[in-house]
Amino acid sequence: MTLPEVETALLSLAEDGPRVVAVGGGHGLSQLLQAVRTYAGEITAVVSIADDGGSSGRLIDDLDMPPPGDVRRALLALAADATVARELFGYRFEGADVAGHSLGNLLLAALTDITGDFTRALDVAGEMLDAVGRVLPVARHRLRLEAIVDGARVRGQAAIAMADGSIERLDLVPDRGEPHPDVVAAIRAADEIVLAPGSLYTSLIAALRAPGVAEAIDESRAGITWVMNLVTQHRETLGMAGVDHVAALREVGGLRRGGTILHHEGPLEVPGIVERVELDVIDAMEWGWVAVGADLADRAAAWPQHDPIRLGNALSALATS
Repeated sequence: MTLPEVETALLSLAEDGPRVVAVGGGHGLSQLLQAVRTYAGEITAVVSIADDGGSSGRLIDDLDMPPPGDVRRALLALAADATVARELFGYRFEGADVAGHSLGNLLLAALTDITGDFTRALDVAGEMLDAVGRVLPVARHRLRLEAIVDGARVRGQAAIAMADGSIERLDLVPDRGEPHPDVVAAIRAADEIVLAPGSLYTSLIAALRAPGVAEAIDESRAGITWVMNLVTQHRETLGMAGVDHVAALREVGGLRRGGTILHHEGPLEVPGIVERVELDVIDAMEWGWVAVGADLADRAAAWPQHDPIRLGNALSALATS
């Protein structure tokens, strides 16, 4: 099945657009949010908070807070263009003791300390950035990612992403806790739930494994659309076909419902270190998913990634079909 071409929407929310909840993390979620804002009437980003690398990793150890990196990217994807606040949240230091730190991460750390609540800090940051949607962490407390990779336990998101072997199980520690009430409420109120491309295990499945998230999606009346990755990820999903991604979403991520998988159909330059993700329509159907193809790739990008306008057009066509 192939989607028809639709006209490009403006980068602003539509008064009559659907209420969209986007789930994931990292660069893939950021790209997805840029696409969603071309047609949605309301946007809530539900973001993984298991990142422990780079600037985020340094802050969570020193300040005992959830990692701010992925939520900061989501905020920037929803922020107004060409503002001083946007420049500040996107700024990264290059020297001295703060070298490598994102100023946006430091601002979120300060707002968390001032407000006493990470979710409230994100809401205040959203107001500062004139964001067109709300960004929510998947949980109200810090979560650590652990996995079983070829029978061995690996601890930490960065270590899991670099581990050689097949990921058999993924856990968030602590594994008990109350679901984030705002996340559950947003999912229940959604017209459309969109699962983001990106790191399959350490972003998307990490978000689904948070308390109550997969269960709320399973119980929701909203349609589900999953934007399939263009290519595999070195180590994390290398050698996995599209059907293997689908199987992992259920068997490791715990998501029981199916929906629509939006996958790329068209030319794609693939670096030799990774492989194009090919999805068989029959395989998808056997797992309860309907595969829909569209030309989604950004041909100007140095690395395979989705084009936000093409992706927004395809998602808009699905939402109104």
